[in-house]
Amino acid sequence: MDIKKILGLVLTLLGIGGLIYAAVLYVNGTGDFKILAVYGVLGAIFFFSGMGLIKRTGASS
Repeated sequence: MDIKKILGLVLTLLGIGGLIYAAVLYVNGTGDFKILAVYGVLGAIFFFSGMGLIKRTGASS
C-alpha cells in the first residue's frame, strides 16, 4: 500500500474524529465557542485534505 494512501486515510480519520468531537461538545453544551471552532475547523481541514490526498493518489494508480 502506498504511503500517501495511508497518510490520506489517517488524516481523514482524524478529521472525522475532530468533527464528531466538536459535535458532541456542541450537543452537550460544555464547549466554549472558541473550542468548538478550533475542533471544527481543524477537523474539516484534516478531513478534506485527507480526502483530497486519497483522490489524487487513487487516480494516478
